[in-house]
Amino acid sequence: MAASKPVFRVCPRTGLQFHRSAEPLIKLNAVAAVVALLVGGVIALLITLTRWQAVHLVDAESFYMLLTAHGLDMLVIWIIFFEVAILYFCSSTLLKSRLAAPSWAWLAFALMVIGTVTFNAAIFSGNASVMMTSYAPLPGHPAFYLGLILFAVGALIACFVFLGTLVVAKAEKTYEGSVPLVTFGALTAAIIAIFTIASGAIILIPTFLWSVGYIKQIDAAMYRVIWWAFGHSSQQINVSAHVAVWYAIAAIVFGAKPMSERVSRTAFVLYICFLQIASAHHILADPAVGTEWKVFNTSYAMYLAVLASMIHGLTVPGAIEVAQREKGFTKGLFEWIRRAPWGNPVFSGMFISLMGFGFLGGISGVMMGTEQLNMLIHNTIYVPGHFHATVVIGTTLAFMSLTYFLIPVVFNREMIAPGLARWQPYLFGLGMGVLCLAMMGAGTLGIPRRHWDVTFAGASLPYEFPGTAMLMLALMGVAGVVAIIGGAIYIYITVGSLLWGRRLDVGEYSTSRSVLKMPVEAAMTGHGRAGFAAPGTFVFALVFLGAFILYYFVNWKYLSTVWGLS
Repeated sequence: MAASKPVFRVCPRTGLQFHRSAEPLIKLNAVAAVVALLVGGVIALLITLTRWQAVHLVDAESFYMLLTAHGLDMLVIWIIFFEVAILYFCSSTLLKSRLAAPSWAWLAFALMVIGTVTFNAAIFSGNASVMMTSYAPLPGHPAFYLGLILFAVGALIACFVFLGTLVVAKAEKTYEGSVPLVTFGALTAAIIAIFTIASGAIILIPTFLWSVGYIKQIDAAMYRVIWWAFGHSSQQINVSAHVAVWYAIAAIVFGAKPMSERVSRTAFVLYICFLQIASAHHILADPAVGTEWKVFNTSYAMYLAVLASMIHGLTVPGAIEVAQREKGFTKGLFEWIRRAPWGNPVFSGMFISLMGFGFLGGISGVMMGTEQLNMLIHNTIYVPGHFHATVVIGTTLAFMSLTYFLIPVVFNREMIAPGLARWQPYLFGLGMGVLCLAMMGAGTLGIPRRHWDVTFAGASLPYEFPGTAMLMLALMGVAGVVAIIGGAIYIYITVGSLLWGRRLDVGEYSTSRSVLKMPVEAAMTGHGRAGFAAPGTFVFALVFLGAFILYYFVNWKYLSTVWGLS
C-alpha cells in the first residue's frame, strides 16, 4: 500500500501543525487584511489632516468620498479578512484538522476580494459618497451595494467553512474534550458574524434593487434599524475575536491558563446573547423605534453584555498574574506586571489593547448606551472617538500584536527591524489613545460627527464653537498623525518581513499529529482551573470601577445642566 501523502507541516518553533488545505488560506486572508489596512491608513491620514481645522487638507467632495472608503475598508475589510484567517487558524491549526470544503473557502476568498474591489471602485469613482452607513434615501451607485453583498456572501461562506471544520475535527477525533477556549472565542465571533452578515444582506439586497430601479423606495426608518444590526454588530465580531486573541497571547507568551474556563466560556455566551443589542445607541434618537425597546436595550440587557467584557477584562490579566506569580514574581501587588516582557510587541500590544479597550472604549460605550446620556453626544465626534477606542485600540492593536507571532510561525520569516517593532505598539496605542480622548472631548463640546468644516465659513447662519473644542481638534490631528506613523511602522515591518526577512526553517511535513510545545500547549489546549490568586488584577479592577463610576456620574451631572432647556 502506498504511503499516505504528508498533509501537516509541523512548525519547528512552536509545534503548531498547519494542514495543506488551510495554510495558504490563512496566509492570503492575512495578507489581504494588511493591504486593506494600508489603504485605510492612507485615507485616515487625509481625513485627520482635514478634520484638523488649521490644516483642512481636502475639499468637501473628496472628504465625504474618503470618509466612506475609510469606514468600510477599516471596520469591515481589514478586520473581517484578518478574522477569517483567525477562524481558519483556530479551527484547522489548533484542532489539528483538515479544513472542511477548501474549495468553498477559496470561493469565499475570491468573493471577498472581488466585492472589496467593486465597492471601492464605485466609491473612488465619485458615485458612492454615501458614508459607511449609506442611509436611504441617499442613493449610491449599484456597484457599491453589489460589492458589499459579494463581500458579505464570501464572509458568510468562510464562517460556514469554519463551522464545518469544527464538525470534521469532532468527527475525526483530532482533539479531546471541549474545544480550546481560544477556538470557543472564535466560534462566538463566527456566530455573531452570521447574524451580522445576514442582517446586512436583508437590507443591502433590497437597497441594491432600489438603486437599479426595481424597487420604488426604501423606508428610511426601517433601513436604519436593520442596517445597524449589520453596522454596529460588525464591531461585535471584532470584540469576540480580539478577546480570543488576548487569551491566546496570554498563553503564548506566559503559558497562562484561564483562571476559570467555565466563567470565561459563560462570558462568551453572554456576548452571543446580548452584545449585538449595543446597536441601539445609534438609533436612540429615532422616533420610529418604540420606547419599551429602547429602555430594555439600554438597561437590563446591556448590563449583561457589559458583564461579559468585565469578566474578560478580569480573567485575562488575572491569568497572566497567576502565571507570573508561579514563576516567582511575587513581591508586592505589581511585580508580576513590572517584570512582564514589555519589550516584546506580542505582549505589549495585547496589554495596551486590553487597557485601551476597557478604560476608553468600555466606559464610553456604557455611557453612550444609556438612553438619557446618549442625547448629550448623539451624532457628535464623540461617537467615532468611542469606536476608535474599541475597534482600533482594542481590535486592531490586538491583531497587530498577534501578527508579530504569526510572521515567523505561519510565514516562516524572521521579523525585520525588531527595535522598531518593540516601539510600534506604544507609538500606535498612545497616539490612538490621545486621539480618542480628544475626539470625545470635542464631541462633548458639540463638534458634529461628519461635518467637513465645523467653522461653518460662509454659512448664512454661522455658529462658533468654543476655542477649547478647536484645540481638541488640533490635538486630535497631532495624535492621529502619531498613530498613523505607528500604523505605517507595522505595515513596514509586516510587508518587509514577508519580502526580505530571513527565511526560517519551515519544518517537516507529516501525516501524524504531534504534541504541541510549551508554552503554546497551555495557550491553546490547556484547561486551567486556578483559584483566585491575582490581587494585583483585583486592584486594577477596582481602579477601573472607580474610573467608570466617576465618569458615569460626571455625565449625569453634565446632563442635569441642560434640563432647563426643556
